Amino acid sequence: MNILQIATLNRPIKQDIGYGPIETVIYNIDKGLHDLGHHSIVACSGDSSITGDHVTTIDKSFSEYWSKNTREQRKNMKYHLSASLDRIKKGDIDIIHVHDAVMMEYIYKGITKSSVPIVMTLHVPAQEKGQFNKWNESLHSTSAAYFVPISEYQNKQHHSLVNGQKVIHHGIDLEDYPFNKNIEKENYLFSIGRITPDKGQDKAIEVAKKTGSRLIIAGNIQNKEADRAFFAKIRKSIDLVVESQGSINESDQNDYYERVMKPILESDAQIIFIGEVNASQKKLWYHFARATLFPIQWGEPFGLVLIESMACGAPVVALNKGSVPEIVMHGKTGFVVDTIEEMAKAVMEIDKINSNDCRNHIKDNFSIASMSRKYAELYKWIINERTLCQKISL
Repeated sequence: MNILQIATLNRPIKQDIGYGPIETVIYNIDKGLHDLGHHSIVACSGDSSITGDHVTTIDKSFSEYWSKNTREQRKNMKYHLSASLDRIKKGDIDIIHVHDAVMMEYIYKGITKSSVPIVMTLHVPAQEKGQFNKWNESLHSTSAAYFVPISEYQNKQHHSLVNGQKVIHHGIDLEDYPFNKNIEKENYLFSIGRITPDKGQDKAIEVAKKTGSRLIIAGNIQNKEADRAFFAKIRKSIDLVVESQGSINESDQNDYYERVMKPILESDAQIIFIGEVNASQKKLWYHFARATLFPIQWGEPFGLVLIESMACGAPVVALNKGSVPEIVMHGKTGFVVDTIEEMAKAVMEIDKINSNDCRNHIKDNFSIASMSRKYAELYKWIINERTLCQKISL
């Protein structure tokens, strides 16, 4: 099959980026489809580096994951979508795959005279009568638009969607995540995610204080007033801030450990903020952590942090919200709890979790191969279903 993914533009689509959850998913789907032998095409910015065929729409991504809606951005977005439609019009695309509600509506309207079906992965949260839901309600069941939830929790939130499909969980490439079942763990807890009240870094600090644990906090501070105010609030509890850690690739991981991680871990500081880290850096922080804290304060539709942590053998201690109980096996790959007090107690029991069980859980349930195979099966079903309907209508 020829599959065209139309990428988001906040960050480039490539392997070793910092904060970029949707971009990471796009990269993984592209790689997985390519490995399965499909013709994977991605319409994205020129600073991207993908596995399949690259259709360059604009020269550079926006770089900031969130920023003001400027005229320049609107111009670039329009050009990106227009160039994507031009690629579709060549006539060889079997399936279009998008990851953004605005893009979905634009592309769908642009191909109404075409027979090419379009799939959207539901990264959007369910909101009562939101713009996306209102548009979806205008569709017919015979429309060439299909929507894929990323968790059972999200599926329930979007239960009334027209053409909603079965859940497809995100997957990662385990070969890219360091793991050694005999590794000697460092004595710290890890927390990573966008710095915002929804992610609960203040709760992670509370757990660290209750348990006397060292806590490493990594995260992107977006240019939002509420997020900046939240960081200013938790900054009072942070003992050490370490940023500008330099780049790292697979060949100099040991150098990063010696140059950056070791001095931090040898310091007397308890609560440490290391800013935004790239993919290679965060994998090392997962790798050596006793556990990853996930004190989420909202219904997270999925949470890549969970599977990335367990892939590196770091168990997860998480609050029982959103998709968490679908992903973390309580008592086997971590602990799913209801309160901060229970989270603190779970930290004291974390050494009972076997890191090998964490790794195997991800291998068996959340791999790139599994995710991509499910998408490929969905694409094939959609194509066959629409072909059959067209024959019946003739």
